[in-house]
Amino acid sequence: MNSAPVPVKQKTFNLLDFDREGLATFFVGLGEKPFRATQLLKWIYQEGVVDFNLMSNFSKPLRSYLQGNCHITTPEIVLEKLARDGTRKWVVQTGCGNQIETVFIPEESRGTLCVSSQVGCALACTFCSTGQQGFNRNLTTAEIIGQVMVAQQRLGDEKKITNVVMMGMGEPLLNFDNVVAAMNLMMDDFAYGLSKRRVTISTSGVVPAMYRLTQACDVSLAVSLHAVTDGLRDELVPINKKYPLKELMAACRVNAKIAPRRTITFEYVMLNGINDSIEDARGLIKLLKSVPSKLNLIPFNPFPNTIYTCSSNNTINRFKTLLNEAGIVTTVRKPRGEDIDAACGQLVGQVADKSRRHLKLKTVSAEYAV
Repeated sequence: MNSAPVPVKQKTFNLLDFDREGLATFFVGLGEKPFRATQLLKWIYQEGVVDFNLMSNFSKPLRSYLQGNCHITTPEIVLEKLARDGTRKWVVQTGCGNQIETVFIPEESRGTLCVSSQVGCALACTFCSTGQQGFNRNLTTAEIIGQVMVAQQRLGDEKKITNVVMMGMGEPLLNFDNVVAAMNLMMDDFAYGLSKRRVTISTSGVVPAMYRLTQACDVSLAVSLHAVTDGLRDELVPINKKYPLKELMAACRVNAKIAPRRTITFEYVMLNGINDSIEDARGLIKLLKSVPSKLNLIPFNPFPNTIYTCSSNNTINRFKTLLNEAGIVTTVRKPRGEDIDAACGQLVGQVADKSRRHLKLKTVSAEYAV
């Protein structure tokens, strides 16, 4: 006698995976009007309502369908750390044994949330602790925007998130579609409503995706530079072997033309005896002269087994002075959250490394071709 067939579990949708355009398409597919997308965004992001039965401007049949086929699920915070300077770090569970990290940096006039885009990172920048952990997978849109949701819930009325920077774990432009959808929600007036000047995406230089970004999403751009010659940048930021400085700076100039009222922020980690000489400063002046830019000098934040040390304060200040005198607005980023390993380059989470680190970078780049 044959046993009864096992029912196939119907796929349910996490509605946090959709921006407004995606939600409109979803509702139209149900025979609903596109404006349902706006209504749902307001319920979730402005009213904080995630129970479909409480969404009173939806019909009973629609609420019933959503209840049975959809869900609104955020990642789970499993650990919270508070630094002496007020910086907060959350370790967030994403499933399959993986954890990512999200950091909130409070300042007098703003609160900046540093959001992760991947579990680990495939780019293996040698000065970055995250890059040494390997790569597991891209985060979903729900897992990206969910970091904003759970952070704001944990902060409550005490602090408000005014800025979001995609500078956490991972290379955002290698998770292009999910990151763009999440940033759309950050800037949507019916969701978080942040100004495009207050949402920043950081890249190590995935040039094809930089061009695609100019057409897809108008946000502020930060570029992890860290060297002024291809030889050194090949070592520090291996993706430079695929997209060298000439191609990277050309993409930056195109981005600057798309958003002419904004400058591109360049990030430059200060490594003692590696990239901090007067000659490096002069090379940086030459490199940036054709791009409206501002420069963040980042004192290197150490992590276990690193071969690098941070440049001295005198060296950093001399470097800064040379750049400022050349007309490039240059600031030194104040390290935040060092005592809880929440500073730039220190995020590690828990990554089940699925990357094949011996493969050439061009193979990794091809996997994420955009």
